[in-house]
Amino acid sequence: MPTDQGVLPPLESNRSFNPGIRLGARFLSYLFHPLFVPVYIVAFLVYEARLMPELAGNRRIIVVLQYFVNYTFLPLAAILIMRKLGFVQSIHLRTQKDRILPYIVCEIFYFWAWYISRNLGYPKEFVLLSLTIFLSCSLGLIFNIYLKISMHAISVGVLAGFLFICGMSTNVNYAMYTSIGLLVAGLTCTARLIDSDHSTREVYSGLIAGVLCLLVAWMFV
Repeated sequence: MPTDQGVLPPLESNRSFNPGIRLGARFLSYLFHPLFVPVYIVAFLVYEARLMPELAGNRRIIVVLQYFVNYTFLPLAAILIMRKLGFVQSIHLRTQKDRILPYIVCEIFYFWAWYISRNLGYPKEFVLLSLTIFLSCSLGLIFNIYLKISMHAISVGVLAGFLFICGMSTNVNYAMYTSIGLLVAGLTCTARLIDSDHSTREVYSGLIAGVLCLLVAWMFV
């Protein structure tokens, strides 16, 4: 498969980093892993934005757990099985080839999550998030043909854009939340440039892809 290596080399090839900085970058990469970001957003919508005020404490936990199963547990379990069967070389999915099958499998989980959220009458924000994630995964699969687009950048692009759109469509002041989302996006993308073999092109493409998918989903929800 074609890559952009040699056109825009990874940041590490031009610069060395202090081990402490690399450790911090790795921590951020795990903390804001694409498998975790959707759950963070849902927990925010349920507990901070209180978009489901009719739900009691236990039922709120169930909603968050449902998203955890669809967006974290099932994709991770599928990747671990693929690794065990030899379909991927590493659970870190370091090559474009390794990412093809996980993208396809995750699309199935994400489409199902969107379908359920739409038909169970969840608030518009939940449906928007689910559709955005499905579209992002689909676009990521297409981009993967040409370059190893950063999945971290896609997810934090969705995070920052989603908080901005929520703030634009409600009377609630989302300025602080949007600022935090932008900060997380900036830190995570920087971390990927420090502690991965991603090029700047792959990271910026991920951010743009995430925001673009969010805007498309917003038009149809």
